Amino acid sequence: MPSRKKAITRPRRLEVDDVLVVKKSKLRTAITGTVVGNFMEWFDFGIYGYLAVTLTAVFTSDASGGLGLLLTLFGFAISFLVRPLGGFILGPLGDRIGRQKVLFVTMAMMATATALIGLLPTSEAIGLWAIVPLYLLKMIQGFSTGGEYAGATTYVSEFSPDRSRGYWSSFLDVGSYIGFAAGASTVAVTTWIVEGISGDGAMVDYGWRIPFLVAIPLGAVAIWFRLKIPETPAFEAEAEDARAGQEDDPLGRHGIPGIFRHHWREVLIGIALVSATNTAGYALTSYMPTYLETEVGVSNLMAAIATVPVLIVMSACLPLIGKLSDRIGRKPVYGIAVGATIILMVPAFSIMQIGQEWAVFIALAMVAIPVAFYVAISASALPALFPTASRFGAMAVAYNLAVSLFGGTTPLFSQALIDLTDNTYMPAFYIMFFAALGGIAMLTMKETAKRPLLGSFPTVETKAEAKELVEGQEDNELLDTSTMPLGIILPVVEGTVGGDADPEASGKQAEPV
Repeated sequence: MPSRKKAITRPRRLEVDDVLVVKKSKLRTAITGTVVGNFMEWFDFGIYGYLAVTLTAVFTSDASGGLGLLLTLFGFAISFLVRPLGGFILGPLGDRIGRQKVLFVTMAMMATATALIGLLPTSEAIGLWAIVPLYLLKMIQGFSTGGEYAGATTYVSEFSPDRSRGYWSSFLDVGSYIGFAAGASTVAVTTWIVEGISGDGAMVDYGWRIPFLVAIPLGAVAIWFRLKIPETPAFEAEAEDARAGQEDDPLGRHGIPGIFRHHWREVLIGIALVSATNTAGYALTSYMPTYLETEVGVSNLMAAIATVPVLIVMSACLPLIGKLSDRIGRKPVYGIAVGATIILMVPAFSIMQIGQEWAVFIALAMVAIPVAFYVAISASALPALFPTASRFGAMAVAYNLAVSLFGGTTPLFSQALIDLTDNTYMPAFYIMFFAALGGIAMLTMKETAKRPLLGSFPTVETKAEAKELVEGQEDNELLDTSTMPLGIILPVVEGTVGGDADPEASGKQAEPV
């Protein structure tokens, strides 16, 4: 009877040299280079969101009634509808060739598309056709951002030490919301200057172009930073692991079909959590200027600047919430976010209806509370759902499906629901519905705080911490070495006559990986 051979993998003991040591200086460089990309992405969101009413007059002046505003908001939504395509292509590519390379490409595409919007012809020049090139550039932005946030969260989570991943990863979304505030501030300052010089119609005539063109120098700086960031140690360690090519291994590297096959539960959890996060987040940022102008009746300038101080204060709180999640866990922080959403959202929209400045600021602060608890842990909790070999691709699938279907379409759906029902509280109910779904998903997810990322070695800040970790690994319930690339391949002979199926019993030498 001929022998049949197969290989089994048994974990060996974790050694000091296995532990990834990331010094704070290198960590800061990596985080900074990633944050600037998210800053640029949300800078564009801030510009487009705060110029939505102005862009309606610029690109859809020939449209009748409220159709023009809906067409403009669809331009925001269409970039999100394209995001899954970008995620499905760029995500698995990032798992194959590296996080840094893909993040550089996404940054270059995003900055270029944003700048070109500032050069487009208006409806006054070519009629309603003006909306077509705007949509095309928004689609390019959507494709690039399909890999941007998934890659950025993967990158910062893999560079962050296990004990403080919540704290360090939170800076990614600090960059996001500061970028949005910068975009809003740019619109507000531009409006104040050009209307002071040229009168009330100046923003429609030419002023709307200026914020988009500001993306040229900002984009150049962001691209330069992206060139300087190194590859993550976790990716480099995983790339040398033989299991990355094993199709049947859940911890191995997979394309889109394999991700759905092995990680469909985690993908669904991620979709629910991202939907809860982004319906609230995009309501606060991208939709709120439109809502304040059309439903509350505040001025264009007030709508543009109202969220800026709220976003700045909220951004300053994100690292504190991230550090809290390192202490009490990601799941309790998600629980706080869900509870705050359900409790505060309707009262916030009720106070907003008063229409006075003090009421608007209080209402926006109430909306920002659950958003802060959601986004502070997104970059640490979501990538930890997936193994290193497929993390970029799986994050791209879960995040972009959720954002494209539910998050980025929040302005469009919220306005459409108001138009359909004449109920100005519909955005609050929309946000609360997804918060409830997020709460269910939170209850089913595994706690990942203080633990190594699935499929990766532990990550620490000092060599002394690595030695301490290795010495106490047998008693450390936070370590699961079976998910780390620690295996040794043992050839096993099956079906032989008089043969020994145990390689150790037969004296065969194990081949280290």
